[in-house]
Amino acid sequence: AIIENDPEVRIIDKNTSVAFELALNTAQTGRTFQDRSHVFVVLPRLESMDGKKLLNLNVRGKRGNIVQVYPAVEYDFVPSNLTVGQDDLLHVQWTGSNTHNNGGANDGEGTQGTDRSNFLLMSDPGRNYPKPIDKSMDFWGDIKSLNHPNASPKDIAIGLATAGYYCGEAEYDTCTKEFTLKARKETIDNKMNNAPASYFGHVLKMGSKKETVHYVCTRNNNFSNRGQKGTLKSGTIITSLTNLLFLIPVLSLFL
Repeated sequence: AIIENDPEVRIIDKNTSVAFELALNTAQTGRTFQDRSHVFVVLPRLESMDGKKLLNLNVRGKRGNIVQVYPAVEYDFVPSNLTVGQDDLLHVQWTGSNTHNNGGANDGEGTQGTDRSNFLLMSDPGRNYPKPIDKSMDFWGDIKSLNHPNASPKDIAIGLATAGYYCGEAEYDTCTKEFTLKARKETIDNKMNNAPASYFGHVLKMGSKKETVHYVCTRNNNFSNRGQKGTLKSGTIITSLTNLLFLIPVLSLFL
């Protein structure tokens, strides 16, 4: 049907003269404002994931301060407070870019115009300092990766801490020797500039121990209003309703 400026619409039936005018400008209807569309791939589950609730822990936001990123938001984990049930799975992953459309002008750490994220535990969310992995093994020690089943708990922690720059401490079937902590010739940059912008991550089977941990991204946590950190509760029997509400717009790459 042809549309016109400010059309009148009869709301009872076509023979009744009760009508309301719509504030419609045909010069605007073909335009797109702040296009937020994205393309993503949904992969089939592995057999080991069948019948399980699969939660997603991701990163949202854009490089820059609160003014520069508007109407988007600064970097943050989403959901930043997550409860993982005893039988649930957790896919930790994120996407990023090396070529922002901001001309490289937005504030941030590392190379201008680039995103980087990582995941490290910390002992106190108020201090913003990460715990070394060898001091965090009481948490990682009981965790398994379903998409990298031969990764050790330490391999998983190293991968998440370095955004996959190191796939693990030592070689295993899905981690080739040249990308391991022990063999990779170039050390990861302290701002993660040589690390990947996106990371497929791990689908984690959490341990049975009831636990609350706090985690942080070392690059984007600027000790002020820019706090890329979160809290993870695991080992509970029932996943909270809050998680389900967060999961509506945020899907894992596995369906």
